[in-house]
Amino acid sequence: MTAIEQYLVDTYRASQHGTPMPPPPGRDDVAVLRAVRTYEQFRAVLDGAPASHPWRSALHRLVTRHPTA
Repeated sequence: MTAIEQYLVDTYRASQHGTPMPPPPGRDDVAVLRAVRTYEQFRAVLDGAPASHPWRSALHRLVTRHPTA
């Protein structure tokens, strides 16, 4: 059963029993990703490393690199 199907079953049961509706699947995904990012930045600072991600710094270097002609 997919998450959408389970959500529809739970919504139907909630309407039949008069209980609050469940949250839709995926509603808090962005908040969870932000919390993980914040936690990893916090851990980096405690370990004495920069709070930015290494891949982000590498991508910035590639984008801002000026080709020599």
